Amino acid sequence: MVKRNLAVALAAAVGLLGAAAAEAQPQVLTGEHAGAPYEIVVPPAWNGTLVVVAHGYRDKADGPGEVDNRDALDDALAAGLASQGYAVAGSAYRDNGWAVKEGIHDTRALAAYFRGAVGNPETTLLLGFSMGSVVTYDLAERSAGLFDGAIAACAVGAGSPRAWDGAVAALLAYHVAFGMPPSWGTPGDVRDDLDFQTEVLAKAVPELSNPANWGKWEFLRLVTDADGAGMVPPSAGYYPGGLFTNLYFFTEAKAELERRAGGPPAQNQTHAYSLTPAEKAYLASLGVNADALLAQMNAARYAAKPSARNYVRSYAEYSGKLQMPLVSLHTQSDTLVPASHQAAYADTVAAAGRSSLLAQAFTSGIGHCNFTPTQLGWTVAQLESWVKTGAPPFFPAVLGFLPAFAPSPWPYP
Repeated sequence: MVKRNLAVALAAAVGLLGAAAAEAQPQVLTGEHAGAPYEIVVPPAWNGTLVVVAHGYRDKADGPGEVDNRDALDDALAAGLASQGYAVAGSAYRDNGWAVKEGIHDTRALAAYFRGAVGNPETTLLLGFSMGSVVTYDLAERSAGLFDGAIAACAVGAGSPRAWDGAVAALLAYHVAFGMPPSWGTPGDVRDDLDFQTEVLAKAVPELSNPANWGKWEFLRLVTDADGAGMVPPSAGYYPGGLFTNLYFFTEAKAELERRAGGPPAQNQTHAYSLTPAEKAYLASLGVNADALLAQMNAARYAAKPSARNYVRSYAEYSGKLQMPLVSLHTQSDTLVPASHQAAYADTVAAAGRSSLLAQAFTSGIGHCNFTPTQLGWTVAQLESWVKTGAPPFFPAVLGFLPAFAPSPWPYP
């Protein structure tokens, strides 16, 4: 019976994000609510469960020729969920960039708006990706009654303050290894209009293209835990694609946040940077004196502007006081948001005495938010079941989950 039930559940998950049913088309509602574009998809045979999607970071169109992405929903995700009976709703938020404040407001407002525009769901689930996971964690801790359960995918589990402190560490590691032009600002406070395409790439592309620099890039990876502690060699997703993504966030995206927050919100005065003896030996084999670079990093100290620090604490630093079941979903190797974020959140929830409301799942995927449709479908179905029955979720290895995976601790004491 157990094997049969598992087979049935697996079959349902495999089909969850498949093609939409051809017999009848879902109802699609679009418009603007509370200043944010939205889209709602309701299937003909709605199962009574609403999935509200909180999207991830989107580049703000702040350079010549750039255009803001204002899509409210990912079409493939919405169609797949709707084909299995779920209603789906998403907001583009009122702004792009590090729009966590706007995302919290607009996601909550859309969930409430759905009730008047469509009807009252029997169950409401929240699904947030990347920056949208910050929205998700915040709402899961403070919005009981509006949502019944949540999924934080490729999730910033350490919270905004510590995540952006990690950006300081990464840019500082780049600085001691390669040198950061004074025109960019400092690792603690970049120039507010720093542009990735025209300034950062021009310097970084030749550095990434030179094989002689491999040891320096490996120093940056290991000291920031950018690809999982002790993963030698790095995953195929790290070099060079992951590095380009990381450099964008630690330069232009950081500049956008500093404008938004009214100053630099991150600091490293409470952090110490270190490597294991094995990591130092590995770097030495690549011609890198890790001790010398670590000494430079630990000698450089940057303070946050108090009002800007308060901004990122508000949007958002976590209490761990979950009000509903929450599943965190993470790939084993994520260059931008390392799996150690999940260790950080698990510690926060444990300190609040709410560990029974947290389930963490890891996949064999490589890269940021690189989940298969089946894995996403399985996770949504498992959360729905957990909410309705109280039975804890499980994540089978046959679908690419890693039941025995343990993330490394948060790297900045």
